[in-house]
Amino acid sequence: MRLCDLGETIQEVMESYEIDLDGKTYQVKPIRNLNGHSIAPYRIHAGKSVPIVKGGDATRMEEGEVYAIETFGSTGKGYVHDDMECSHYMKNFEAGHIPLRMAKSKSLLTTITKNFGTLAFCRRWLDRAGETKYLM
Repeated sequence: MRLCDLGETIQEVMESYEIDLDGKTYQVKPIRNLNGHSIAPYRIHAGKSVPIVKGGDATRMEEGEVYAIETFGSTGKGYVHDDMECSHYMKNFEAGHIPLRMAKSKSLLTTITKNFGTLAFCRRWLDRAGETKYLM
């Protein structure tokens, strides 16, 4: 299947629904700047994006690939604005060795690598792993 065709189908289904809030009816809209993605071992975002709206490239799904089909709906404009707040973090899968000079930075990176590898994590999980003063 072409990923753009899947996105078109997701949009069509999502837009076929409505929701009633406080006596007013709203059409559900897909959020066009969020998407699903391919998944590989220890790599949550493995390279291929799955749009949830019509359009996009004609990349095809291949046999044996695994995908997270993530649908994000809204009653608003259908677009997410980045407020620069970040709740989850993840090591870059493709980043090679980065030499760190500060002992605290090295310790933090070791904790992240040991506990999460390249999978996503949040600050409270760092707390649970015994890390402190990691917001530099």
